[in-house]
Parts: sequence; C-alpha cells; structure tokens
Amino acid sequence: MSDKIHVYQSIAKAVRDHGTETLFGLMGDANLFMVDSFVRESGGRFVPAAHEGSSVLMALAYSHVSGRVGVATVTHGPALTNCITALTEGARGHIPMVLLAGDTPVANPRHLQGIDQRELVKTTGAGFEQLRAPDTVGMDVARAFYRARVERRPIVLNMPADFMWREIDHQSHVLGVFTAPGGVAEGGILDEAIGMIASARRPMILAGGGAVAARDPLIRLADRLEAPLATTLKAKGLFRDHPYNIDLFGTLSTPAAYELIAQADCIVCFGSGLQDFTTDRGKLMSGKRIIQIDIEPTAIGAGLHPDAALVADAGLTAETILYWLNEAEIAPSGFTRDLDVETLTAHPVGPDRTAEGCVNFVRALERLEQVLPQDRLLVTDGGRFMTEVWCRISAPDPQSFVVTANFGSIGLGLQQAIGAGIAAPERPVVLFSGDGGFMMGGINEFNTAVRLGLDLIVVVANDSAYGAEHIQFLDRKMDPSLTEFHWPSFAEIASSLGGQGFEVRSTDELETAIAALGARKGPVLIELRLDPHDVPRMRI
Repeated sequence: MSDKIHVYQSIAKAVRDHGTETLFGLMGDANLFMVDSFVRESGGRFVPAAHEGSSVLMALAYSHVSGRVGVATVTHGPALTNCITALTEGARGHIPMVLLAGDTPVANPRHLQGIDQRELVKTTGAGFEQLRAPDTVGMDVARAFYRARVERRPIVLNMPADFMWREIDHQSHVLGVFTAPGGVAEGGILDEAIGMIASARRPMILAGGGAVAARDPLIRLADRLEAPLATTLKAKGLFRDHPYNIDLFGTLSTPAAYELIAQADCIVCFGSGLQDFTTDRGKLMSGKRIIQIDIEPTAIGAGLHPDAALVADAGLTAETILYWLNEAEIAPSGFTRDLDVETLTAHPVGPDRTAEGCVNFVRALERLEQVLPQDRLLVTDGGRFMTEVWCRISAPDPQSFVVTANFGSIGLGLQQAIGAGIAAPERPVVLFSGDGGFMMGGINEFNTAVRLGLDLIVVVANDSAYGAEHIQFLDRKMDPSLTEFHWPSFAEIASSLGGQGFEVRSTDELETAIAALGARKGPVLIELRLDPHDVPRMRI
C-alpha cells in the first residue's frame, strides 16, 4: 500500500506543521481541495470570507492580536487581484502573514484567469514565493513562513493548480527563526547619545510600534530621567496608567500635551519612523536634540534626520543608557515633577452645534469611552472620523489596538475586526467605521461576523457623505452635494443580516443603544446619525 499523498494534502499538512490552526479564505478551483484537507484531514479551522481581500485582512488582524503568523488562501487571477489593497496594507504595516494563492495551470498559458502573479504581488510590497515542484512542497511552505516572520510582511506562496493531484511523499520542514533580541548599542555614537540625554533639562521618551516589546525598560529609563512618556499611534496604550504618560505624540496630542512637547529639549525615540503626523511635519522636533533608536536601519532618518541614531534593540538600548546614567550619577531632570497628567490628556469637547435629528460625534465618543467593555479589542477603519476615535477611545495595549490606516484606505475595518475576534474569542471587539468605509467593505462581511457568532460592537459614524471631501468643498466655498449620499439605514441592514441594529439621532437613543449592549448575543451595530457640517476636522 502506497504512503504517498496528493500535493494539496501535503500543502495542508505543511501549513499545520507550522502550528496554523485557523485558515481564512475563499475557495476556488486552485485551492478548494487543499482547504478541504486542512479541515477534514488535518483538523484545522476554515473561516470563509465573502471577498478575497477580506480573508487577507482577517489574517493580518489575527497576526497582530495573536502574535502568530496569519494565514489566508485564495484561488488565482481575479481572486488575487482582489487582494492588492489588503496585501499593501499588510506590507506597509510590517505584519507577518502567508497567503496561499492558487495559480492557473502551467500547461495552459492562455487560461482565462491567467496573469503574471509574481509581478502583481511585487507592486504591493509583499514577498513572493513560488511552489517550485510537487516534490518541494514542504520546503516551499517552510520558506514562506520563515520569510513572513523574518521579513515582517505578507508572503504569497504561488501554487499552480495542475500540481494539486500529483502524488508525493510528504516531508515536514519547519525552519527555525532566530528571534532573540540583538543589536546592542555601543561605540562613539552611543556615548554621544548618552551625553545628549544626560545634559537634557526637559527630556521626553517616545515609543513607536517597533518598541512595544520594550515597555518595562522604557518605563525604567523614563522614571530615572523623570521624563514624560508618549507614544505614536501604533503604540497606543503602551504606557496606559503610568503617572507620566501623556498618551499620543504629534498631531493627535491634546493642546496641553502639544505645548509640553514643544517645551522639551531632547526627544529619545524608540521604534518610531518619525512620520509627518508624529512630528507635525517636523514642527515638534525643531530646536531639540533627537535621538532615534530602531532595529531597522531603513527607519533611521526616514522621517527626519536625527542628531544621533542607534541601529539597536529598543529594550536593550534603554537598559544600556540607564546603566551608564547610573554609573555617571546623572541627576534626574525633574521635568515630570509638576506635570498635571489629567490636563495633559484631556481633549477639549467644544460647543454643541448639532442639527436637529443628529447627535454630536465628540460627545457620543466621550460617552462610549465610559461604557464600552474595558477588555475590548479596538479596531478602527480609515477616514475623517477616525482621528477623534484615536484620541478619545482608549485601548488596553498596542496588541489590542488594530489600526487599518497603513495604506490610507477606508473600508478595511470590519474584516480586520473579524480577524481580531477569531484571535481572541474570549474578548469583545469594538469597531469604529465611517459610513463610506462601511459601505465599501463592512457591509459585505457583517453577516460573516453573524455566522461566526462574534462578540462584535460596530459603531458607524454616518454623516451621509464622504466627509474628507465634503469639508474641502466647504473650505473653498463650493457646492459639496456631489460628496453626499442617501445611504440606506445601516441599523436596519445590520438587523436584516442577522445582527442587532440601533439608529441614534439623540442622546436618549444613544442611551437606549448602550443599555442594550449588556444583553447582546452577537454582532451589534450602533449607527450615529451625524450632521456633516458639525464633524471635527481630521487631526493631520
């Protein structure tokens, strides 16, 4: 009796060999038998999406929340072209995932769905790995997983459909990834950086997404320096509850925090690329000593050129700096001694000029921050509304915060909320989306969340317009009507798709929706009806 198995079975086994328990995707000619084998023969779970791009987005959020490589699968041609925005989002966000993409048969170059998939993938910034032959399945799958973890981006494994029914001997390969912290800072540049920090009278510690694993060393350094702590958007929640935490740094800061940052004379930046929104296009860094620490050489100087730069691990570097400050008996700065953190982190609410039949967005957010589940996973779509959400709705920690703005797209939020919910099924997921984003990408996957029975709360900010464009027309005293839409009721749509929907046009109706959250048994959608003329500007 032969021990050989088919290629599609070997691919499924190889994916399971890497500890993958959940596969997101949409089946087609080139991957359906692999998916079937993954579930029925390998004991995995398949989460079917309504759109191919959604499966990639689900896997991205799954990776972010779980800390594991997310895996998705689609078939060939138009299925892969439907994933382009999602792959770009993942590549820009440095998120490790593997996409098992079918390809048209090698023997049929005139296949209707044939396209040069390698060239297509290259445009997104994702990596490409070819399944070279039936006998190399195990090593090719292993290479895809290895590259995803090491390169921290999506890797597309290209699987020709005509390989699937070939018989082979399965060989398991799992390539070890060396993930121990590296890059210990040393040498003359380290001495210069320590000198700048030691001489600073108003130092500040800034942590970005590349420093989320270094929370404790950064806090020890800040405490020693008596320096305030702040984060970029990607590291939101990292220093939550610390007495020196002033929260977000840059255009998303409160007015009081922005002024404090302006007073600082030295910013020590860990794991941040210092993008324009962080530095307010350089304004916040003017006249200061800037020290940038990042394990990625390409991040150094990407936003602005620092006074000192260390290509090194954030946590180890913080410990090294702390050691030498103690050795030199450098006195603390005293910068935090008179800080009023409550004032520094309070965003102004402003006047309520809301039209009849609408709710005030800022006041609604302030109320939701009080009542939404504290152990939430927070997911945000893109668009005009999200900067206020980022400022006013807290996240427990960076791993619990999924921001879908790496490529500046809208319509990616609900899909990633599903992936987050699958990664941590014991926790509620809260998604904030605009009306345009929900119509673009949320409406086609809301029923997926219902079918999966997710504990999901969706808050849709509906101003019946593409708000970012609406305000530009108003600024130039032009007619904004082409940006306005008469959408259907999102609350009714949610109910028709199997969830529960609430339309909110007043404070009382908001309280009714909030009261219903305690008895929720599945996805709930709260539709905030907003006045397009009374929505805060984007903080960019």
